[in-house]
Amino acid sequence: MRRRIIAGNWKMHNNISESQNLVSKLVSGLTNQNLIREVIICPPFTSLCEISNLLKDTKVELGAQNMHFEEKGAFTGEISSDMLKSVGCKYVILGHSERRTIFGETDELISKKIKKALTSDLTPIFCIGESLEQRENGTTNDVIKRQVLEGIKDLTEEEVNKIIIAYEPIWAIGTGKTATPEQAQEVHKFIRSILTETFSETVSEKIPILYGGSVKPNNAEDLLAKEDIDGALVGGACLEAESFISIIKA
Repeated sequence: MRRRIIAGNWKMHNNISESQNLVSKLVSGLTNQNLIREVIICPPFTSLCEISNLLKDTKVELGAQNMHFEEKGAFTGEISSDMLKSVGCKYVILGHSERRTIFGETDELISKKIKKALTSDLTPIFCIGESLEQRENGTTNDVIKRQVLEGIKDLTEEEVNKIIIAYEPIWAIGTGKTATPEQAQEVHKFIRSILTETFSETVSEKIPILYGGSVKPNNAEDLLAKEDIDGALVGGACLEAESFISIIKA
């Protein structure tokens, strides 16, 4: 059975005290809950150390929002995998659409980051997704296939078994729009077919694929009920403990 995961991407929100307050509410709300899904939160870099301490002996795991593919060096403003591990991170989001569209990250760069994360014993949450223009002109599958194959091109079967994929249609991020459960399922199923073709059905059936794109308490249940949707990468709705907990329980 595939892992079931709810991950929260805080993006550029919450200073240290705000982060502590949110995590305290989240941990308290999940105490004594019999969770069927793994829970991961990805705060900004400045809060990772403090949050790591708050998450000890809880059901919530820690991730980061990005990292560099080099171990160290003259890369002003960057964060290495070793730095993330030193504060307790087990996961890292890579290839998020905002990194691709705003900061110009390429498939090649993202591939290097994925490889480095895996060799550093960090689990990549590998994001892929199409723009509204690409969906409307019928190239969604072409874009998704290119992003998947470029992202995993240097991975062994053992390595690819360790990744998490997150499908996040760019047109549904921060817009209030959401892919219908049927639209999301169609792409998730297609992603699985790419993995089957590239590796095997065994690999395809093992890798969890999350949906990200304006996931909220009122649509989470319908999305998560689909056969190939194994969880969610949540944006805005994870910034309030109550709404994030509702999604976790969906």
